[in-house]
Amino acid sequence: MSWRKEQRRAERGYHHGNLKEALLQAALGLIAEKGAAGFTFADAARMAGVSPAAPYRHFRDRDELLSSIAQRGFEQFEAVLTAAWDDGRPDTVTAFERVGKAYLAFARREPAFYSAMFESGLPVDLNPALLAASERAFGIIRAAAERLAALAPPGTPRPPAMMMALHIWSMSHGVASLFARGDAARRKLPMSAEDLLEAEVLIYLRGLGFSTNRGPAAPPAGQNQASPTSGPASAAPSGPPSGPWGTSK
Repeated sequence: MSWRKEQRRAERGYHHGNLKEALLQAALGLIAEKGAAGFTFADAARMAGVSPAAPYRHFRDRDELLSSIAQRGFEQFEAVLTAAWDDGRPDTVTAFERVGKAYLAFARREPAFYSAMFESGLPVDLNPALLAASERAFGIIRAAAERLAALAPPGTPRPPAMMMALHIWSMSHGVASLFARGDAARRKLPMSAEDLLEAEVLIYLRGLGFSTNRGPAAPPAGQNQASPTSGPASAAPSGPPSGPWGTSK
């Protein structure tokens, strides 16, 4: 491509006021193709159809461009998790299950954003806007962890909510990264991403002393218990389990 033709394309971008967005979209495309570390500032400019100097009108360098993408990703991530959590309705267990599924769905649906957010190596603490966006997203996981901690069985020390949140975030990230990178396509995994995350959470909660039995809940008041002639009292329930670690609350 000649310099003059490239300059004309850049001028069209300036004229329409969309250069910054064009660069963000170009970088997202490159991340999806090559990963967060697999492209240069000049590559983004070329993909957007502008001169190598044009991006400096909006971004100091490649890291600032990546930070903008990661911040936008965390903002979308927060919205997705907030909708899934729905302030813990209708109950903590159900809402928490939705959050886990939403986490995995976002990683699967937005792999380029997810890579910029978690795999770019950006120093998040040096960018106040990016740090704030990531903390708001993490705050949803922490809110869920606080509700979970409150369900600790009697006589069991209540685990710190922050510790639970960090463990749950880490487990979710590990499972999401495993499946988002396409390892599931290269290897025949014995379960889905959702099932794997649930299994990991069950093991973790069992280690904290939570009951993880999937036994039937107590029958509603007034309902007769099984009679000696109606079959073994230990027969498996016919309905679905009431939550990932026992009766929902």
